[in-house]
Amino acid sequence: MTTVENARDTVGMPMDRVDGRLKVTGGARYAAEFPVANLAYAVIVQSTVPTGRIAAIDTTAASRAPGVIRVMTHHNTPKVPAVKPSFLSTNALSLLQNDRVNYNGQPIAVVVADTFERATDAASLVRVRYADTGTPTLDLEAAKDTAYKPTKDRSADSAHGSVAGGLAAAEVKVDAHYTTPIENHNPMEPHATTAVWENGNLTVYDATQYVMGVRDMLSQLMGVDPTKVRVISHFVGGGFGCKGLMWSQVPLAAMAARAVHRPVKLVLTRRQMYGPVGARPQTSQHVVLGAKRDGTLTAVQHDSVSHTSRYEDYTETCAAVTRMLYACPNIETTHRLVKLDLGAPTFQRAPGEAPGTFALESAMDELAHALAMDPVELRLKNYAEQDPDSGRPWSSKSLRECYRVGAERFGWAKRSREPGTVREGDVSIGYGMASATYPSFRMPASVSLRLSADNDGTVRALVQTSSQDLGTGTYTIMTQLAADGLGLTPQQVRFELGDSRMPPSPVSGGSMTAASTGSAVDAACREARKQLATQGVTNEASLAAFLARRPDRSFTVTASSAPGKESEGYSSHAFGAVFAEVRVDRELGEIRVPRIVAAYGAGRILNAKTARSQVQGGITWGIGMALQEETLVDPRMGRYVNADLAEYHVPVNADIGMLDVTFIEEVDDHVNPIGVKGIGEIGITGVAGAIANAVFNATGVRVRDLPITLDDVLGSARV
Repeated sequence: MTTVENARDTVGMPMDRVDGRLKVTGGARYAAEFPVANLAYAVIVQSTVPTGRIAAIDTTAASRAPGVIRVMTHHNTPKVPAVKPSFLSTNALSLLQNDRVNYNGQPIAVVVADTFERATDAASLVRVRYADTGTPTLDLEAAKDTAYKPTKDRSADSAHGSVAGGLAAAEVKVDAHYTTPIENHNPMEPHATTAVWENGNLTVYDATQYVMGVRDMLSQLMGVDPTKVRVISHFVGGGFGCKGLMWSQVPLAAMAARAVHRPVKLVLTRRQMYGPVGARPQTSQHVVLGAKRDGTLTAVQHDSVSHTSRYEDYTETCAAVTRMLYACPNIETTHRLVKLDLGAPTFQRAPGEAPGTFALESAMDELAHALAMDPVELRLKNYAEQDPDSGRPWSSKSLRECYRVGAERFGWAKRSREPGTVREGDVSIGYGMASATYPSFRMPASVSLRLSADNDGTVRALVQTSSQDLGTGTYTIMTQLAADGLGLTPQQVRFELGDSRMPPSPVSGGSMTAASTGSAVDAACREARKQLATQGVTNEASLAAFLARRPDRSFTVTASSAPGKESEGYSSHAFGAVFAEVRVDRELGEIRVPRIVAAYGAGRILNAKTARSQVQGGITWGIGMALQEETLVDPRMGRYVNADLAEYHVPVNADIGMLDVTFIEEVDDHVNPIGVKGIGEIGITGVAGAIANAVFNATGVRVRDLPITLDDVLGSARV
């Protein structure tokens, strides 16, 4: 066997997905697709008012409908026990425990029937009368005078230096407000849960980003030992953050299955994906920049207000990016919340950083224009050689190189500094850019590794952990890490995940799966090699011989990895630069994005193909954020008006032009044992800002409210 240091044959290569064939042939089973005998179907009944209480709920007709097994309401649903506060907070759950209505669309009943169609029909027969509905609060801007500092977030505010002093010394200032709307997750696979009770044991097939978290929370809510709860999630059809928490449908399915003494499947409709399972909250951001004539920043102030629900605080940390992206002696940031009568918001791809970079990078572009300075030059003028917030050195940083490579590949030098001057027939052309960044996270993870030998002497490795693959390529990169760590080929490695009976791994969020689980895979390989070395195993032939001598022809190790001293004293972030071209029709106001060029420094890239796919997906989402996505709420009743894919617009193939992605080679010996920074979320950051800046360059119209629509640019003098 080769040494670990030299066994780097497949990591970094553009290897095809190991689960690709299963997916394209239909062999990959998602949460709603596991065959279960005697299955019943559950359908959620939702509230139709945004606030109040249920005065009466009539289930007579529904209970008598054909095929109906049970109708669950707050009158007949057993009380769930109190649970310990955790990442999977129960405040956002609606488990039919009382008559309170907190938002329009809240689950208030569950109908269980022998077919999905019968359950759906019976659910429509439930009649509800409400009381104490009052006047809901649904407008963030109108309610900003009620904004408060979140008590659970210790880092709600930050300050160093004196912004007042910095602004007094400034020769040029930018003072602007930016807004982003509510944005809903729309993964291909909706939330789905199949719950099966057998001899007091609960098995749940769930679409989740956190297998172990769902297991632990269900064990508390159901009042059973964690060892009696098994959560399975082999494939997830997109997570994006909304599947990071356990929402109401999961325990409701388990409660229903227990009540009717048979397995129950509960799948949300597309419309039910709006409200009960979170969304990115609306934000209103105030950014003030002060600078000298040469572009040196003297002051940065970023105040962010976002909405949350009546029953739980969730903070969209938009200003966190402002604390660390640019060098400035005076930086102050705040986060405030406004309670609205809407469903609880939650994580959405690059929570905080996505809307935060839109505001900050738009303001930086405004400052560059006011200074008559190139936007890249302004950013380089204020390049942070260390983290301005913590004062720590970066574990590594290649942002300067990202600017250079991105600008060269894009042809940034051709950009006209005067807005609205580049035209091609009836189309105005604009160039814009923005910085991208996302912090590098890591949590404890464990892996089991079993080596065995076939009859012909071929060595096989089975690697298992309870992590999740959201479609990002986790199966593949972990196979590559294990293969190289053991000196085997990928074909000799089988990687399994998505089962709570396997060793624990953390939530797949915060772009930390590769760092967390990947470091555990690396640790398992190193431990195996260490133990095998004591047995005289030096290569694959001697390993096969060693395994053949063992009674079960196998060898097993379990290893864990957790954040340690290697990252102490450093600040770790991935960085990037995004360059966008837009073409704006002068007659119609239609905005097209024919190309985006982006360069990223994200540590070690484990698979060139899946990494590029991840970032291209993030950029695509950023295009949707900039130009299309907006959840509309009825201002009277709090109803989600465009709760479907016909009216909630997301990019399709025709909306996406060339996406040119480059990764800067970057070695980081501090961030974690395998040197990765995570790439799942950085791809969306900076994109909306780059597009907004390009629209200004094309038209002379500064749009500060997302999404940018044709109405924003129609009739402008420059178009």
